[in-house]
Amino acid sequence: MAAPGAAATDLEVVRGKRAALFFAAVVIVLGLPLWWKTTETYRAPLPYSQISGLNSLQLRLMVPVTVVFTQESVPLDDQEKLPFTVVHEREIPLKYKLKIKCRFQKAYRRALDHEEEALSLGGIQEAETMFAEPSEQAEGSLTVYVISEHSSLLPQDMMSYIGPKRMAVVRGIMHREAFNIIGRRVIQVAQAMSLTEDVLAAALADHLPEDKWSSDKRRPLKSSLGYEITFSLLNPDPKSHDVHWDIEGAVQRYVQPFLNALRAVGNFSVDSQVYNVDPKAYNGSELPVRVKVDMVRVMEVFLAQLRLLFGIAQPQMPPKCLFSGSKSEGIMSWELDRLLWARSVENLATATTTLTSLAQLLGKISNIVIKDDVASEVYRAVAAVQKAAEELASGHLASAFVASQEAVTSSERAFFDPSLLHLLYFPDDQKFAIYIPLFLPMAVPILLSLFRIFLETCKSWKKPEKID
Repeated sequence: MAAPGAAATDLEVVRGKRAALFFAAVVIVLGLPLWWKTTETYRAPLPYSQISGLNSLQLRLMVPVTVVFTQESVPLDDQEKLPFTVVHEREIPLKYKLKIKCRFQKAYRRALDHEEEALSLGGIQEAETMFAEPSEQAEGSLTVYVISEHSSLLPQDMMSYIGPKRMAVVRGIMHREAFNIIGRRVIQVAQAMSLTEDVLAAALADHLPEDKWSSDKRRPLKSSLGYEITFSLLNPDPKSHDVHWDIEGAVQRYVQPFLNALRAVGNFSVDSQVYNVDPKAYNGSELPVRVKVDMVRVMEVFLAQLRLLFGIAQPQMPPKCLFSGSKSEGIMSWELDRLLWARSVENLATATTTLTSLAQLLGKISNIVIKDDVASEVYRAVAAVQKAAEELASGHLASAFVASQEAVTSSERAFFDPSLLHLLYFPDDQKFAIYIPLFLPMAVPILLSLFRIFLETCKSWKKPEKID
């Protein structure tokens, strides 16, 4: 009678072992992978290698310069060599991770008939009037006319002229080294009208050490997609002074042309306001004195301040150079190009720093969620930085500036995305506090059953086999 009971007991033991093994297999094969997949932090892939490569990015700022030679500006033998191209490249010494080189590509050619006619006039202003700036002339490009050494177009004590448009004039020379001498003069003029170390140092003021940019200098406004300008009038005694200012007419007459010239840099909104301060003492017998503000003198100060705020400093002219001054808009065409260069470099530096900081942050903190839209913004920013660098190297200043703006916008949109902070304050110890009460009651019986099965298996292996 004991045999059937023992057999039933052995059968229950076998069933218990199989059930424990089955539950363990389900937990290991299905439960753990499913839990791991559903609770892992989603991190979309990012171009970390490309972002690290941005730190060694080398910018080549190409300035196309067309050098036009008139008759008798160089010896006849040299005129026969025209046209040809000469490239002059120099590195701008800034202590910054971005290496910046300025490349002047000088295309030499002879003057056309209408150019010869214009440059044969008696004055530079008349000649400049005939040279209407062509609409197809690209931003950042320059045209330098080489006139005869004894031409009366410039005063005899002047060797060059820089006008408000993208045009300059230099004197030629009858010398066997004429091209070399004139080439150096052209470079001096082109550097004054394009990029200098001070312009780039002002643009990269937040990224350079103090020895390259003095703290007592006025730092220009940072590059932005839009600017808001507010004119405020403070009347300390409105009961004694009736102040009138034609701010609307002054803005339309003086400020708006300047802002229209800067429309490529960003969007501008202008408003005005009047502050009236009530005095403590007031004599009611006196009538308020009517005061009219001289808006011409006020706008002169405001325009000078706006130029400084946007980093449009007075250029450093080469020796014996005649300078015409600003246009009616308050800014010259080549000053706008120089501002676009500076803003493009500033945008690239800002985007590179933002992307590098974001990559370092995401690499250190593993529980930050990286969504697909954040990753797409990062990819878009990296592509925009590379495109802007390529456009600058090709001399396409307008498209390079647009690409640099896109790089800054995309990089900052990715860096300040709110989804990056969702799990930032959910550390690992809180995860264990949640999961241990859930999994421990289920895991202990399974582990004990597996341990008991392991011990019984080891004992069965140690029992000696009976030999008949």
